[in-house]
Amino acid sequence: MANKPELRAEVTMVTAFQDADPMGVVYHGNYFRFFEEARRVLMDKLSYNYRDMQASGFVWPIIDTRVKYVKPIPFNHEIRVVATLTEWENRLKVEYVIFDAQTGARMTKGYTMQVAVGIESGEMCFVSPKVFTDKVDAWFADAIA
Repeated sequence: MANKPELRAEVTMVTAFQDADPMGVVYHGNYFRFFEEARRVLMDKLSYNYRDMQASGFVWPIIDTRVKYVKPIPFNHEIRVVATLTEWENRLKVEYVIFDAQTGARMTKGYTMQVAVGIESGEMCFVSPKVFTDKVDAWFADAIA
């Protein structure tokens, strides 16, 4: 039996001067912007970006996150950010790894968790909406075919 493919996306970017703290390394809060860009590309793969989420009647706030800073990232440094969808039935969990784009060394890892909240009701969903899980299922069906 073949392994199930991973639903992942990656972006390559160069850290900017304004990303850095006075010591010349990326400020810890800016890692979330890097995660967000990779997550945006990942959700585009599903045709379920933030505008699509809203149009389907849901918002997806982040309810939990974690970052492990493995190595400092200096400004003007090329990085590769990989986002992988690891949970989707009851919540949206995306795991991230930031690599040095030149050497491949792992610099940071982390995750974000989001849940669906109905726009009209304001209530959190305890399972992911069918509109989302259908898109994930369709992506896996295409990837395996």
